[in-house]
Amino acid sequence: HQPLQSLLAGVPYLGAFVSGPPVGIGILSAGIILAIMIIPFIASVMRDVFEVTPALLKESAYGLGATTWEVVWKVVLPYTKAGVLGGIMLGLGRALGETMAVTFVIGNMNQLNSLSVFDAANSITSALANEFAEAGEGLHQASLIYLGLVLFFITFIVLSLSKLLLARLKKGEGART
Repeated sequence: HQPLQSLLAGVPYLGAFVSGPPVGIGILSAGIILAIMIIPFIASVMRDVFEVTPALLKESAYGLGATTWEVVWKVVLPYTKAGVLGGIMLGLGRALGETMAVTFVIGNMNQLNSLSVFDAANSITSALANEFAEAGEGLHQASLIYLGLVLFFITFIVLSLSKLLLARLKKGEGART
């Protein structure tokens, strides 16, 4: 950690992102765990989507002398781009609502002291999971319900954008790229 911090000491904006002790609890740990958690889900959806490509298309590309990489890049991905994007959006939607894995490693600190990825923080879902059972009636409970509403709107916007993107891709299907 020290060599990285001393290397970035001359760059104040980048140095602020890696300052602090890397103790394993913080924003970076939560991000890495979420990334690892959604990879199998996205990979499973991608495998199913790639199997939809007709064998005749792939065999025709191989017959014309295409390599495996060229078949994937120029035949399979263009044919399945709406499904690929949909699978990625499903994975990101799952990560957005993930509660317990983030709650365990993010540090549950409601105040950001710096921009460092090693600092403890809090997410909306972990704040709801940690505080809702003990929230007294009044402002505390109302603020947690408001956080739930904010999370709903964020999720609604992400899903709406993915639906619009998928509709745009579907409209452009069959068009020469």
